[in-house]
Amino acid sequence: MSEDSVRAILQRLSSGDIDVEEALQELRYAPFADLGDAKLDVQREMRTGVPEAVYAPGKTTGDIVGLVEAAEARPLFVTRASREIYEAVAGVADAVYHERARLVVIGAVRQRDDGMVAVVSAGTSDVPVAEEAAVVAASLGHRVERVYDVGVAGIHRLLAYRDVLADAQVVIVTAGMDGVLPAVVASLFPAPVVGLPSSVGYGTGRDGYAALLTMLNSCSPGVAVVNIDNGYGAAVFAHKMLLRLNQE
Repeated sequence: MSEDSVRAILQRLSSGDIDVEEALQELRYAPFADLGDAKLDVQREMRTGVPEAVYAPGKTTGDIVGLVEAAEARPLFVTRASREIYEAVAGVADAVYHERARLVVIGAVRQRDDGMVAVVSAGTSDVPVAEEAAVVAASLGHRVERVYDVGVAGIHRLLAYRDVLADAQVVIVTAGMDGVLPAVVASLFPAPVVGLPSSVGYGTGRDGYAALLTMLNSCSPGVAVVNIDNGYGAAVFAHKMLLRLNQE
């Protein structure tokens, strides 16, 4: 349940349109909506500042459509979604599909004025993971600047974007293979860096595990690391940092 929904119930109570028992009835199920196998967290945004997201793998299309119909807060994200899932969701909600990011965004994008998030990718193969982070951050209302294909195989490319990176409030950096780019960015620019390992790379890269370990062992301070390919988590971390920063 969104803050606006709770406010509307309280206003109706205050104006006498409903009595206390009716208001309680509407609020009683506010902690979550019980949909059987799924329990939708309807107060997540009020509690954490982050709207609900639905992780698509392992769920049927019917499960996902039911969750979308039950959710009130917008935007709502469906991550790791296929076009088939998007088409089903689009039948019941205003939805946009970001195919490269495998992400469905439901509802209007918000606009905030609390700084810029730069999303950096080491290579073009990392772009799908970077795009998940970029689209989520933009959908949460932040200004996003993309800086793609600037990895350490040609580090001079990164420096061509030094003005953008110097202006960012948070920088999300995704890399596979050796995974060293977040440490390089943290050594050059003042913003906190969110390391986002991708599963790009050859055999000993272990589907991103080597990049993850490299980022966790960064000798440049100021790097926090999310899980492999977790662009959504990187964007939410950046969003929550900016929310707190702008409350001070």
